Amino acid sequence: MADVPNGTTTVSTPGECGDGDDMQNGSVLGVESMGPSHPRNAISEWQAGWNVTNAIQGMFIVSLPYAVLHGGYWGIFAMVGVSYICCHTGKILVDCLYEEDQYGVKHRVRDSYVAIAEVAWGKRVGSRIVNIAQIIELLMTCILYVVLCGDLMIGSFPDSSIGIASWMTIACTLLLPCAFLKHLGAVSWLSFWCSMVHLVINIIILGYCFSRAGEWDWSSVKVSIDIWTFPIALGIVVFSYTSQIFLPTLEGNMTRPDRFTCMLNVSHVAAAIFKAGFGWLGFLTFGFATQEVITNNLPTPSFKAVVNMILVVKALLSYPLPFYAAAELLETALFNEKAGTCFPSCYRDDGAYKIWAISLRILLVVFTLVMAVSVPHFAILMGLIGSFTGTMLSFVWPCYFHMRLKWNTLGWLTVMFDAFIIFLGFCCGTIGIYYSGYALIVALKYY
Repeated sequence: MADVPNGTTTVSTPGECGDGDDMQNGSVLGVESMGPSHPRNAISEWQAGWNVTNAIQGMFIVSLPYAVLHGGYWGIFAMVGVSYICCHTGKILVDCLYEEDQYGVKHRVRDSYVAIAEVAWGKRVGSRIVNIAQIIELLMTCILYVVLCGDLMIGSFPDSSIGIASWMTIACTLLLPCAFLKHLGAVSWLSFWCSMVHLVINIIILGYCFSRAGEWDWSSVKVSIDIWTFPIALGIVVFSYTSQIFLPTLEGNMTRPDRFTCMLNVSHVAAAIFKAGFGWLGFLTFGFATQEVITNNLPTPSFKAVVNMILVVKALLSYPLPFYAAAELLETALFNEKAGTCFPSCYRDDGAYKIWAISLRILLVVFTLVMAVSVPHFAILMGLIGSFTGTMLSFVWPCYFHMRLKWNTLGWLTVMFDAFIIFLGFCCGTIGIYYSGYALIVALKYY
C-alpha cells in the first residue's frame, strides 16, 4: 500500500501544509470533495508525483528482497508488470470520473472511487463494498506497522528478554494519542521528514549491498516457480503498489489535471526500476538468508540497531495516517446523524470528541495491537492483504468499472486488456489468498 492506501484522501503537499483548516490538502486526510480544490490549495504535477511515489515506495519495500527469495526472477518481473498494470488501472479509474457531453467535451461528474462504485453497483451496495474494502486495507496497514515495529525491535535486540509481543505493546502504547487526533497537520510534516530519512536509509542499504558485490551469487535467483511461495511474493508486490483509492482526489487537486497521465507514468516507471533493483540487489547480497525485513540482515549489531530504530520511528509516525482515515470512514458510515446512521455523532456541539467516541478510538488502536500480536508474520500477512483487497482495488474493480461506464466508447483491444486484467486479478487473488493463508496457518503453529 503504499504507505497509505487511503479511502478518503491523502494529499501530501510539503510546503503547502498549514493548520487544521488545511487538512484536506496538505499531506493530511480529509473528506473526498467534488472537483478540483481551491486554487490556493491546488498542487502541481510534481507534488502529485510525490504523493504517488510516497504511497507506492513506502516502508514496505523492506520486504521486496524477501519477495525475490520466494519468487526469483518471476518476482522481479512481477514488480515491473504489476507497476504497468496499476498505472493503467489508475488512469482508467480517473477516466471513469468524467463523462463527455454532446460536443465531445469531458466534464468531471464524480469525485471518488466510492462515487464510481455507486454508479456501477448502486448507491447502497457500491458504497458499502468499496468502503469495507478501504477499511480493511487501512486497518491492515496499521496492523502491519505494529508488526513491523516488533520485527525491527527484535532484530535490533535479539538477546533481550523482551519478546516481540511486548515490543508491539510498547509501540501501541506510544500510538494511543492517535485516538485524540482531529487533524494531521503537524504529523504530516513529521511524516514528510521521516520519508526523507527513509530515503537516506534506502541509500545506505543499497550502498552496503554494492559493497558486497564481490560476494553476490548470481545463480541463487531462481527461474522456476515454487507454487507454495510465489503467491506470497506476488501478494507483497501487489500490496506495495496499491494507490488507486486516493488517485481520484489527487487528480482533482491538481492545478493541471491534464498532466495526471504523465505524472502517473513517470512515478510508476521510477517505482518499477527502484523496486526491482532494490529487491534484486538485496537478495543477491543476503541470498537464502534473506529475512522478512531486509534491515534485520545487516551484519553489525550497532549498525543494524540504528537503522532499525530509525525505521521504527518512521513506522510510528506513519501509523496515524491510515488510522485516521479508517476512523473517519467508520465515523461517516456509522456515527453520522446527518446521514441517518445507526449511532449518534461522535462530536459535541463545540466540535470536540465525546468521551465514548475517544474510548472507541482507543479500542480501535488496541484492536490493531491484538491483531498484530495474533498474526506476527509481516511478509506473509502483507502477501495475504495484497492478494485480498489489493487485487480487487488495483486490478479487478477499476477495469470492471471502466467497461461498465465506458463500454460504448472503448475499442476492442482496450476491452480485451481490461478483461485480461480482471481475469489475472481473480486468479492471482484466489491463489494468493489460499497459499498465503496456508503459509500463515503453518507459521502460527510454530510461533
